[in-house]
Order: sequence, then structure tokens, then C-alpha cells
Amino acid sequence: MIGDTQSAALVGKDGSIDWLCLPRFDSAACFAALLGDRSNGRWRIGPSDPGYAVTRQYRQDTLILETTFTTGGGVVRLIDLMPVDSPATDVIRVVEGVSGTVSMEMDLVVRFDYGLSVPWVRRLDGTLGMISGPDAIEFFAGVETRGEDLSTKAEFRVSQGDRVPFVLTWHLSIEDPPPRTEPFRAIRHTEAWWRSWLGDCTVTGPYAEPVRSSLVTLKGLTFSPSGGIVAAPTTSLPEVLGGSRNWDYRYCWLRDATFTLQAMLGAGFEQEAIEWRDWLLRAAAGDPSQLQIMYGIAGEKRLPELELGWLKGYEGSLPVRIGNLASGQLQLDVYGELLDSFYQARRAGIPPEEEAWKVETALLEWLESNWRRPDSGLWEMRGDPRQLVHSKVMCWVAFDRAIRSVDHFDHIDGPRARWAIAREEIRDEVLNSGWDPDRGTFTQSYGSFEVDASLLLIPIVGFLPATDPRVRGTIDAIKRELMVDGFVSRYPTTHGRSVDGLDGKEGALLLCTFWLADALALAGEVDEACSILERLIALRNDVGLLAEEYDPISKRLLGNFPQAFSHVGLVDTAMNVDEAGGPAHVRCSIDPEHP
Repeated sequence: MIGDTQSAALVGKDGSIDWLCLPRFDSAACFAALLGDRSNGRWRIGPSDPGYAVTRQYRQDTLILETTFTTGGGVVRLIDLMPVDSPATDVIRVVEGVSGTVSMEMDLVVRFDYGLSVPWVRRLDGTLGMISGPDAIEFFAGVETRGEDLSTKAEFRVSQGDRVPFVLTWHLSIEDPPPRTEPFRAIRHTEAWWRSWLGDCTVTGPYAEPVRSSLVTLKGLTFSPSGGIVAAPTTSLPEVLGGSRNWDYRYCWLRDATFTLQAMLGAGFEQEAIEWRDWLLRAAAGDPSQLQIMYGIAGEKRLPELELGWLKGYEGSLPVRIGNLASGQLQLDVYGELLDSFYQARRAGIPPEEEAWKVETALLEWLESNWRRPDSGLWEMRGDPRQLVHSKVMCWVAFDRAIRSVDHFDHIDGPRARWAIAREEIRDEVLNSGWDPDRGTFTQSYGSFEVDASLLLIPIVGFLPATDPRVRGTIDAIKRELMVDGFVSRYPTTHGRSVDGLDGKEGALLLCTFWLADALALAGEVDEACSILERLIALRNDVGLLAEEYDPISKRLLGNFPQAFSHVGLVDTAMNVDEAGGPAHVRCSIDPEHP
């Protein structure tokens, strides 16, 4: 992934950019070859001879990607980046000759509207302009290009010391093109910007490198004008190859709130935590009954789900979806996530936002009358709503954090006694209805047989201590029933019937395995937690990126990519296994008054 904290692109090992969202993560202006074929869009720069070897790396502590092609005639390096802190939205690519002489080729196929619209192309002063509807692209190449088969092509040779630049700039078609970005100056500035930003990182120890890499990835998934962090820059990369579990993740989920906030705070990035807190506050403001589980990067609420029938899907996985129907589900856990994130922000000393407590009390008033309702839960199940244990635990968290806020912060007041009654009612109901005494484990929902990886959060949010026999029994059940080759699935996708209303199995959600490590660390099993963390770190691709899921059978990453929650999990768990204790230790701490 390359990105400028406003947009992002994925770069393949063959030198192709297969997915490009401009200028925002939810824009329809994109190449869509990742979800179809060349005719839907692609931009490849690579050797003409197919017999080459590839190595890749980011320049240290940046999102500047370097791909080195080694051929029989020599070695070339392809530098890819999106300049940060720039008035334009650019993708810059530079081909550098390292040794010998290599024949190169470029193939640029621009399609807007998810690969559907072919632009009108004009040439002016050495630049190609491409327009379709609201979108326009200006393309500059340091070599001669030609048009062929509704694409732009070039062949050129690169020798040692040569540097050939390419600049692609997006702008609104109703506006004049911005001044062309000078590529080599942009590279120097972007490299300095990323290293300056990461200079605030306070993480040390044996896992500092993967943590630093994950933090850069999370910053790249941030929409800097709003502070929102998308779950992933892609849509419809399948959880099951050839299957229908294909979702659009280019949105901001409220349930990521506390984990993300604590990851940023724990690593030393207070400003990013403040911006995320402020995004959460803006998103949550309004009628509490209209609170959504996810929003657009600027807080957009309407996220209608559509299927794009003209795209073939990644490795034939259909349908390809944009938008997300789950945005309209009732998922009660998000109320707990919001109240917890605001509480943890206050606890960490983040300057308070005057309106935050008013929003929180309004949310709590609605929750008092609605926490008993069945819901779809954090996994966004598309079957019938149920009384999900994790959702009830997070309702408990909402009232618990409100009570703690009243107790610990002088400027906060509210109906503490009433909230305490609600908190105890929820606690008693979960312990009575969500516990299976015969099997010695909490269950996914009241009276169900299935276990669920979200139950690992019971000790992490402080509902019960990790050393409680009920928690240890639940951990053992999850390891026994949901773990395959060392990785934890969310829940059984087949157990006589589908528990999520969908067909087909899926890979192991990486975040769930991070949660297992966190729960074990809280229980004092630090060696096992470290072993799990190292197993997860080993799954990263050659440039340190993680997807949403991993298939332990086919040994490959699955789902949207790169996945923010996977990288948040890595950062948090790396701190949780440290002797000093990390976010999970802070989050689960219990007041003596309320054991």
C-alpha cells in the first residue's frame, strides 16, 4: 500500500497498481483490475522480459515503496509513493537504473466509476488529460508514450544512473489542473515527512519493528481532514475464495474506537488519538436511536449497498459490493465502545471536549431502555438478531464507564445510582443466561451451543478478571473449538447450521488470535501470548502488511487488505505482552469498589 493520508493505492509485485481510490477512500474514481481484468483498469511499469526476480521494501519508516527487478541484462528499481502534505492528489512512480541496461514497458489503462467508464483523452504540452464525468486525471511521463487499444503505452530502456519519472494527478473535471508536482522534490519531502511523524513513536523492545510498520500503515489508512481511520482501502476481497463473503471495508467502524485510541496513545501519538476521538464525537452526535455502527470517512451516514455486475471479482469471488448494508443494523456493542473510548481518553489526560459528556448521557438514556433488545452483534450477522453475550457485556461497559467517569472526574455528573442498577442487571443476566455450566464456558448467545471469539474480550474490558475460572474455561473452549493450526476463527461457520446466515466457511480473523494473546497475557500466560504474537507477525507479507483473515489450510491471507484492525491488534498485543503492561491491562483495571 502507498498513501498520502487522504487516498491509497495497492501495488503488485509485478509493478502494477491494481486498485486506486482517488481522492478519497469511498470515491468511484479508481482502477478496478483487482476485481476484474485489465479492461477495468491497470497501471503497470515493469521489465519487458518476463524472466525477472523481484524484491520489495519500504524505505525505512515510510510508505515509499521500492520494488527491485533483477533481470539478465541488469537491475532496475521502481519507486512508488503518494506525496503527503501536497495540494494535489498524486501518484508518483520513478524508474531508477541500478546496474546494466533493462528494457522496460508501461501500460496505463484508466477507467472511472469502478472500471465502467472509459475517459476522453487529450494531449496538451506533454501531458495527457483524461476526463469522464466529475473525474479528471493528468498524466505526465518522462518517456514518449502512444495510445493503443484505449490505453497508454510506452517502451524504454534504463541504464545505470537513469531516473525516469511518471506523475498521475487526480482533480475534479470542473477545475483547472493543479500545477504539476516535481517528482524528485516530492520524494525527498515525503520521506522526511514520514520519518518526522514516526519520530513521536515511544515503542521499544523486541517487537518495535513490526509495531512501527503497523503504525505507518494505520496512518496511511487515516483520512487526515477528518481524523477517521478506514477499516481497509479495498472492497470485496473475499473471506472465502470464490465465495460470497465479500464486503466493502472503506468505512470507519465505531467498534474500532477503543482499540485504535489506546494503540495511538500507547505508542505516543496523542494528536492522532485526539483527532480520532473528535471524529467519533461528530459521528455519534444526534439522535441516539440513529447511532450507526459505521460511517464514511467524513462521517457520512448513507452507505447503500450495491452489487457491480460488470466486475468478475477477485479470483472469481462474487458479488463485488460497494456500500455496506450492515450500516443499518442494530449492534448494541458500539455504545460500550464509544463510552469506553471517551473514558479512556479522559483517563489518559486528553483535553476534554465540552460536548462529549452531553452526547454520552444521551446515548446512555437511550441504552437504558434498549439494552435488552436482541441485535446483530459485532460480526454483523445477516441472520435473525439474537441475545448476544458480547453485546450485553459491552452494554455493561457503557454504564460502567459512565459510573467511573462520574466517580473520577470532577466536572462530570449524572444519575449514577440509576446507571449502577442497569449495570448490575446486565451483569446478573450475562452470568445467568450467557454461561453454560455443563461445558464450563460462556456462549455466543443466551442458550446457544456455540462459543465465539468475542468472548475473549470479557477480561479485556474488565467484566471479569482473566484469572476467573469462568474466563479460563471460556479461553479453553475457544482454543478447543475455534482454533485451527494456532489461529482463532470468529465462530463456527458450520455447526449443523450456519450461525451467521451466510453460506461457506471463512478464514481465521487475525484480530481474534490477537485477542487470545491479550487474554492470555492478562492471565499471566505471557510466554504463550508471545508465541502467538510471533506466529501472527510471521504472517505479514514481504512489506509487513496484514489482511483481515488467514486460511491455515491454504496458507494464504484472505479478506480486505491491508486491514486496520489487524494492525491495531498487532500494536496493542505487542504492548500487552510487555512486562510494563499495555492497553489491555489499563482497560481491564477494576475499581476496588466494584470488583
